[in-house]
Amino acid sequence: MKEQRTVGQYRAIDLSLFALMLILSETVIVSAAVKWFPNEPYTVSAVAAVTAIVLMRWGLWAALHAVLGGIVFCLVSHGTLAQFAIYCIGNLFGLTGLAWIRALGAERLREDSFKSLAYGFTVLLCMQLGRGLVSLLFGTKPAVAAGFVTTDVISCLFTLLIIWIVRRLDGVFEDQIHYLRRVNKEREEEKGGF
Repeated sequence: MKEQRTVGQYRAIDLSLFALMLILSETVIVSAAVKWFPNEPYTVSAVAAVTAIVLMRWGLWAALHAVLGGIVFCLVSHGTLAQFAIYCIGNLFGLTGLAWIRALGAERLREDSFKSLAYGFTVLLCMQLGRGLVSLLFGTKPAVAAGFVTTDVISCLFTLLIIWIVRRLDGVFEDQIHYLRRVNKEREEEKGGF
């Protein structure tokens, strides 16, 4: 008989895979920006998109990905200790997107295209605002802190595009406990149908 994974094992594998995707994509994006486009005022990042997806899938476990995104960004761009704090702590503000999930329910949020995109935008905007606020604590001037929002416009489009795509893929933009129950129920119904 085939051994089944526990929910904890499944979650660990899932979180690890999303962490790997985040590390690889953010490393490539930041490396390209540092090497080929160092003078561009705009940035692109996959952190908000990945964090929003993991937040939908596993709730507050997405904090790991929010912080990991900050670490990767700072390591690849050779950030200072203050930048590590700004990006890691600031990215955690994106977890406020959980309010959408709790207010509407994961299923209603997933099924509504507009609300799904608003949720992704909220995660990104709160991350940007969080970085700006944390940077103020480190003595950054308000005009410079505002740059955390204004330079990340392309990341907004990127995040919205990713959310728009993944919400159409079965089980990707879905609470994973709900997904596992749904898949298990479908398997049981298939077995009972023969």
